[in-house]
Amino acid sequence: MMELGSQLTIYLAYAAALAIAAVIPGPGVAALVGQALGGSFRSCFFFLAGLALGDVVYLTVAVAGLAAVASLFSGAVVIIKILSGAYLLYLAWQFWNNKGGLADVEARKDKGEMKVALAGLLITLSNPKTIVFYLALLPTVLSLEQVQFADWLVLALITVLVLFVTLTPYVLLATRARSWANNASSLRLLNRLAATLIGGAGIAILLETMQSVRRNFAS
Repeated sequence: MMELGSQLTIYLAYAAALAIAAVIPGPGVAALVGQALGGSFRSCFFFLAGLALGDVVYLTVAVAGLAAVASLFSGAVVIIKILSGAYLLYLAWQFWNNKGGLADVEARKDKGEMKVALAGLLITLSNPKTIVFYLALLPTVLSLEQVQFADWLVLALITVLVLFVTLTPYVLLATRARSWANNASSLRLLNRLAATLIGGAGIAILLETMQSVRRNFAS
């Protein structure tokens, strides 16, 4: 266990670094906003929970010092990225083709909550920004070899709390925009905006994956 005097400083440093990394818009934020525009606050909660779970997975890998696992996992990340990008494009297609109408939107988007959470998890696991933070930058924030289970538990709780605090404002703003839409044409426009954001995030993930694979082959 880390010495009591240094724990608070380390936790605060970790929370600050994570908050800065999380609040910067990326594929996860774009997809979350799209989910909020095209779905409901409830579905966003599950999506955000999936995002947070992905961060906890990377935190666990980094804290455990599993360099070999991380190396093997980097190969699996390519597959995860492809699945994540493809699923986001599928969600974008669903949003784009929704005819509008609040009852139809709520009925379709509140189903499959575990699928929504899985989408959030896959996005985090495929996000280069998240990978870099936990496997490269995290060791500069705290001494990983001194972290024990109790410390990991606190860090995991901080991770979930920080992500919900920093990303919930995106959800609130987007859901507020949806609450202003009170007719089918407005809802259709929001659905297509959501499709654009989510599809854009999916395309960004797939393009980054192609570039990464190309670099690996070139080297």
